Parts: sequence; structure tokens; C-alpha cells
Amino acid sequence: MRENKIAAYLGFALRARKVVLGVGAAQTAHGICLLVVDRTASENSRKEIEKIRKRENCPLVEVDDLEGMTGKAYCKLAAVREENLARAILRETEISETEGQK
Repeated sequence: MRENKIAAYLGFALRARKVVLGVGAAQTAHGICLLVVDRTASENSRKEIEKIRKRENCPLVEVDDLEGMTGKAYCKLAAVREENLARAILRETEISETEGQK
């Protein structure tokens, strides 16, 4: 994946205060457009994240080192609440998936 670009978009969302970090915070948030999950999230966290995904009817993207991207220790979930930034992150994941198929 183009992790650097995804990290940049998450940084924009953080500065604009359009992202909620952590599973607990995301459980009470509304208007979520995209869930970005760290690949190392536990099974219990993944169950809660799936509940959020169903409730908000939004896509989910997995990344490596979400903690480093967000600057928050032990961060396993970033819930993006801005539609344009969510689309930009999704585009980056689609680009990397098609590159991997070549």
C-alpha cells in the first residue's frame, strides 16, 4: 500500500479534527466515512470494529503501523469523518491493490 500517502491523509484529518482515534471513541462517534484498522488489532477489537462498520455502513482499510501514522500509542483504529479524505485514502488502497496484481 501507499502507506506514506495514507499517513499524510490521516495527518490532514487529524489537523482538521475529522478523525476519531481508538475503538472506544469510535463506538460513540457518528458520521464515520471510513475505518482505518491496524493489521495487529486483536480479535476482540476486530469484533467491535465490525459492529461500528455495520452501524455506519462504511468501508474498512487495513494498514501497517497505524500507531506511527497517527502518533498515538497503541492506536488500532482511526475513524475518518470527512468524506473527501476518506475517498482519497480509499483511492490509495485501490491503486496499491492494482499494482500488486501486475
